[in-house]
Amino acid sequence: MGRDMDPAGADADHASAQARSAAGLGGRAEVGRFRALVSVASGRVVLRSRRGTEMGPSFPEVVGEAVQLPDATALAGELVVWDAAGRLAFERLQNRLARRGAGAVRAAEEWPAHFVAFHLLRLAGTDTTSWPHRRRRAALESVFAARRLIAPWALCPSTIEADVVREWLTWASVGMEGVVVKRLDGAYKPSVRGWEKYKVRETSEAIVGAVTGSPAAPRTLLLGRYDTERRFQYVGRTTTLAQTAGAAVASLLATGRRGHPWTGWSFSVAWGSQEKLNVTLVEPELVVEVGVDVARDASGRWRHPARWHRARPDLSPAVVSAAVTSGGRRRRGRGRGGRGASVRGVATGRRRRGRRRRRLPPPARVPPA
Repeated sequence: MGRDMDPAGADADHASAQARSAAGLGGRAEVGRFRALVSVASGRVVLRSRRGTEMGPSFPEVVGEAVQLPDATALAGELVVWDAAGRLAFERLQNRLARRGAGAVRAAEEWPAHFVAFHLLRLAGTDTTSWPHRRRRAALESVFAARRLIAPWALCPSTIEADVVREWLTWASVGMEGVVVKRLDGAYKPSVRGWEKYKVRETSEAIVGAVTGSPAAPRTLLLGRYDTERRFQYVGRTTTLAQTAGAAVASLLATGRRGHPWTGWSFSVAWGSQEKLNVTLVEPELVVEVGVDVARDASGRWRHPARWHRARPDLSPAVVSAAVTSGGRRRRGRGRGGRGASVRGVATGRRRRGRRRRRLPPPARVPPA
């Protein structure tokens, strides 16, 4: 978990202050999608996940455009896909992983992916992982400039400017999840965390519609909101409640009566999982306040568990609508990781083929390394 933060407040000041050359630090915008590695050697292209899963057959447009890269070169980055509303679409990306052959080609035309590069691991046969980040970054920029790389290759611009970091922290509307701060003199260490992540979280309200455990001793809460047609829609689940929180909520819950709006529904253990939860319906009467990050699917459901803050029996469920998918107060949570240096945003190039193209907000000016 990263450090939760308010992009408009003191937490943003702390993150942006970290990204200053005087301290040898900077940061990058955190896309938060599929980490990937791509390598080219003697005409052979390998595209794998960080865990080693082969992804080339699912993303033929990325593999096919690897001819733009120098031979004996390897990059680390993230794969991203955009939805029709201009947000980063994790579910589209996940769906594409299951496609092969003609299905993968059709998916590439309809929902093309970009490879957002932020590490150069090998250059023309030279292992660059021991180089300091500043040198690797300069070499990566040189590759993009010299080869005139275009889509699906996208370069994450770096900055050491505090104001640029603050700007990137306002990009939550397109799915940006926060900022990662790195050391400019740090080597690439894939198994060692040498960075600190500042993750934007929002405080929001939702209605309890079901629980795991029992209403007398709830373990997690299943949350919903009313849509514009007054249908009670599922939006996500909380993390496991502390014993004191569970006891406090239990006194405010009533077992669901006949005609509950979720009667007959099933719920997954986690976003994208096929495993089903054993739940007990409760009357959708209690509003609770939770902390959520900006990662949502196309339906507005939270991809990650919500963190319990408090019960709001003073609020009526009628005022909590599905249209309120973000906003409210933002709070700070725990930090993790080491210290780290360069901020990256994303600049996407032109696409030679395909019907769709998505862009992040314009990248900030990249200062000289």
